[in-house]
Amino acid sequence: MGRALIGGLLRAGTRPEQLSVGESLPAARESLARELGVSASGDNAAAIAGARVVVLAVKPQDVATTLAPLAASLAVARPLVISVAAGVRIAVLEACCGPGVSVMRAMPNRPALIGAGVSALYAPPAVGAAQRTIAERLLKAMGEIVWVSAEPELDVVTALSGSGPAYFFLLAELMAEAGEQLGLEGATARRLAAATLYGSGLLVHSGAADLGRLRAEVASPGGTTEAALRTLEAANLRGTVRAALAAATMRSRELAAQGVS
Repeated sequence: MGRALIGGLLRAGTRPEQLSVGESLPAARESLARELGVSASGDNAAAIAGARVVVLAVKPQDVATTLAPLAASLAVARPLVISVAAGVRIAVLEACCGPGVSVMRAMPNRPALIGAGVSALYAPPAVGAAQRTIAERLLKAMGEIVWVSAEPELDVVTALSGSGPAYFFLLAELMAEAGEQLGLEGATARRLAAATLYGSGLLVHSGAADLGRLRAEVASPGGTTEAALRTLEAANLRGTVRAALAAATMRSRELAAQGVS
């Protein structure tokens, strides 16, 4: 996600010299400098020096060990810290950053890699309007943004849009497999499934109609689509999707409760 954000900011016109990256892996630092032209350092304290905004893009289990050595620097500079680490609560982040540091969270998703993501943002009352505006401008570099009013909602966001791309990839994969089993060449079935996923997403995103109407417009009475949809309904697809999102939401909350994220 850090790389996706950097790429989005560069596409939006941010100059490489305005960005500084802390990266522990030498190969990754070389790649960032070579491919994106940004300064990458193995010293996180040096990377955040003078920054107005610090984006924490590490694995949830690495949050504490990443922030602990930076507490003194953060206390002096008091930048806005935006965490994209899934599940790590504001209270944990504030404890790691120290008093007086504004902290908020963002939950982007994988399409952010191509600038087509959606990020849900949450900020506690201590984060002011000016900092929220800065966060909006920053995260819009990866796609759309939405605000949620309560931090626990981010667990549902994780289940819906954070994990969501995997659900659509699975459906496309299963459609391609079924098409091949019914007689299509494998490459043809995969291309048809991928193009259908892509085109349908564009159609939904155009905002021309609501989801139910779009579905109804494809499903002519007594036709092939209606036959397929009846089979899916009979298999309780609606209940399965609800159960899947509930399981992902619960897992996000369990990880947070365990202090892992």
